[in-house]
Amino acid sequence: MTDRDARLAGAVRAGRLAEVHEVLWAGADPEATDGSGLPVLCAAVAAGNPEVVHALLRAGAAPDPADGSGLPVLCAAVAAFEHRIVEALVEAGADPDRVLPDGTTPLLRAVEGGSPATVSALLYARDLQEPELRLAEPVRERLLAAARHWYATGPEAELRRRTGATGPAKTSTVDEQWCEVEQITLTGRTVRAGHGAVLSTLESVFGVPAPLTELVARAVRHPDPRHPDWAESRFQLGKRLDEGARELVTALRHHPSADHRRFAADWLGTCQFYPEAATYQHHDDDRDLLASWAETETDAVVLAEVLWALTEHEVEHPRLEAIGLKHADHPDPRVRRRVPECLAWYESPLTVRAAAALGALTRDPDDEVRFAAARALLAEGHEDRDGPRAVIRDLVRDPHSPARGGAAEALADSDDRTADATELLQALLDADDRILRLVGAYGLALRDHPRTPEAYARVQELGPIYLPDHRANALTDWRLRNEPSAG
Repeated sequence: MTDRDARLAGAVRAGRLAEVHEVLWAGADPEATDGSGLPVLCAAVAAGNPEVVHALLRAGAAPDPADGSGLPVLCAAVAAFEHRIVEALVEAGADPDRVLPDGTTPLLRAVEGGSPATVSALLYARDLQEPELRLAEPVRERLLAAARHWYATGPEAELRRRTGATGPAKTSTVDEQWCEVEQITLTGRTVRAGHGAVLSTLESVFGVPAPLTELVARAVRHPDPRHPDWAESRFQLGKRLDEGARELVTALRHHPSADHRRFAADWLGTCQFYPEAATYQHHDDDRDLLASWAETETDAVVLAEVLWALTEHEVEHPRLEAIGLKHADHPDPRVRRRVPECLAWYESPLTVRAAAALGALTRDPDDEVRFAAARALLAEGHEDRDGPRAVIRDLVRDPHSPARGGAAEALADSDDRTADATELLQALLDADDRILRLVGAYGLALRDHPRTPEAYARVQELGPIYLPDHRANALTDWRLRNEPSAG
């Protein structure tokens, strides 16, 4: 192993992306092996570092080496649910349909693993033939059968059946591509509970879509709009408007189950983003339906969803402000958090009553209500800016506030140039959270603060800043403004 290759292996293991680029540029072999005798790409995949994986692949590393288990490294990425790495490997030439010694394929393993993002990466990565064309019917049937079985049985129950484990499972909730999904581990094997979304996706791709009522049932099985099963059902119903999807969903507003009503409100709030939105003819009807619904809904969670859906539409409903005023003193903070969006509609001037209600909400006992009201007043250019700015700063100051992250971003982007604001942005550089540090550095960069380079160095103490990210790019813009000779 050359010195360059050894340095590359060390940089890959440590996740030092800049050094990886540097030594590859200097001539290091992208297929160099590390101390274990495995290609450095395997180490990058094991570390879960998509940027380093991309760098090695772009430099010419083979995308399908065997890892320590003797399987293609793609399988390790699938097992770890690293969908961005999976996509990079497949786009570079790794085969998602390769038959493995146990008769499975990486795609089948992903289906059983229950990660919708990983399955989609294997189905649709660039340069792959469309899955309904490249996969033979028996293969498609096997994938569908696996998804149906895992969904019907349940991930924990199926894990127990396969492993024989009787002890407690380790469960957690993890983020996956704008969703949150349960992750279950038993005796060293881990799966995610997104099999409903996986099944809905496969059925749609392979031309055997589920009945509309079944899609609704899959959504409310996990009654949370952030769950992938809910999100995928919402998406699939949006593709099937010509089959009566809207009529089915809007009828759910009368359903005795609050979960079904919430799904209907969520669906109506996102209808403008559906694949068929360009020809959707019911926006006015939907706004009227939501406005009437907001007057009668008794469940606080559903009512909050209805108010959100009403404010998501591009056109303001004539009764929107009145609806917001009606609910400004609702006993449930989840409802009050939606009121500011009803009272402050984009660039429409605030009325006296709306401004007064927002001012009262900036003194609400709930942090998120205060934040939403203060942000609305600032966005609408209300004459009293000091009061809302102070609310934002107080929320940033409180390390236990659930609104701290959002308030920090609002402060960084704001025109608040007080000494207090600058001190708070600098204080964020001591946070244990890398994103909070990045927000603090970004805010200092926008203010042309001389500590900006030091601030970004503090961010990198907790890990690399992944691009593209406009907050990361702010350091380059700061240098162009403040160090033109360096440019």
